[in-house]
Amino acid sequence: MKILAIETSCDETAISIIEATGDFPDATYEVLGNALHSQIAIHVEYGGVFPALAKREHAKKLVPMLTQALSEAELLEEGDHNLTNEQTEKISTILYREPDLSETMLEFFNKYEQPEFDLIAVTSGPGLEPALWVGVNFAKTLAAIWNTPVVPVNHMEGHILASIFDIERDDQLAEISLPAISLLISGGHTELILMNEWGHYEKIGQTLDDAVGEAYDKVARMMDIPYPGGPEIGRLAGLARQQKLPTYADLPRPMLNSDDLNFSFSGLKTAVRYKVADQVLTGEEKQALARDFEDAVTEVLLKKAARALTEYGAKTFIVGGGVSANQHLRQSFNAKLLESHPDVTVYFPHRAMSTDNSVMIALAGHARAAGALAPAAGQLIKADGNRSLATE
Repeated sequence: MKILAIETSCDETAISIIEATGDFPDATYEVLGNALHSQIAIHVEYGGVFPALAKREHAKKLVPMLTQALSEAELLEEGDHNLTNEQTEKISTILYREPDLSETMLEFFNKYEQPEFDLIAVTSGPGLEPALWVGVNFAKTLAAIWNTPVVPVNHMEGHILASIFDIERDDQLAEISLPAISLLISGGHTELILMNEWGHYEKIGQTLDDAVGEAYDKVARMMDIPYPGGPEIGRLAGLARQQKLPTYADLPRPMLNSDDLNFSFSGLKTAVRYKVADQVLTGEEKQALARDFEDAVTEVLLKKAARALTEYGAKTFIVGGGVSANQHLRQSFNAKLLESHPDVTVYFPHRAMSTDNSVMIALAGHARAAGALAPAAGQLIKADGNRSLATE
């Protein structure tokens, strides 16, 4: 099965072409083409992702990313034909809110021959809804002109599958033991998900306020660290550990000992705000505070993860989402979690797959195209910024 995958949930515009051989979850996958454009430099001045700007940039970059992915896959072939009036009307109707994208797609369809795909997979949520709609309508347009089925994909399901996808050896999903528990940590999410069988999810814990990635970015701003703050906080924290700097701030561990699997990071963020109020931190103070903050976050995540594994008797623990790239978090989970649960296998994504990408959307699309997981015929595909895995 040849899959075209589209990702526009936040500030990455990504398109991949994947060849899936075999049935999910035992298939092998070959990445034929992979194009990604990051908008980080554009959003730096806002200290975060500005939705209207993200939407505009996706509309500008989708066709170039499609062209690049097709070229890499050796599927880009120029032709000499024109769209029918009916096809032109379809494009204008679907993309009436994105006239510039409509014009660019008209040019694309008139210039290139139709490549053959079995499936189009597109992120429909969660994420920034204006950005999601651009990708969804782009997918609908391709489907209408190429007569190819579309599967709407949950972005967070993509992160789970990305964490167990071996891109360096077998290009397969790992053979995991179910039930499995996933910790999804990103700029918009902090949640624990129980998966008793493939494609069926139950949310067993979540943040009650800030997501952990959001907390990283907000704390970075307090410390005068530019967006995105997470990687820089991690770097500074690493320097503090190397130098064995003394504690700068005795920070709280919110909900560490609560009777549930929920999280809260607002109080931790506020504690940092009080600590840096009206102060200009020295270089070593920044390093120490970054380390203190990161230690607090990691301790809470570890404690909740261990409790979830014990309560549900799971032997597989999957960490996914952008924050999973954090080096200290990876080292702590691979050491301390395995001390308390030595019979558990812990999975982190390859670093290239930890942030938003379209390869993971192709994996989830393949899963959703299989049997009972496939959407009903004629299902309305729409963007949903608050789409939840728990309802999948």
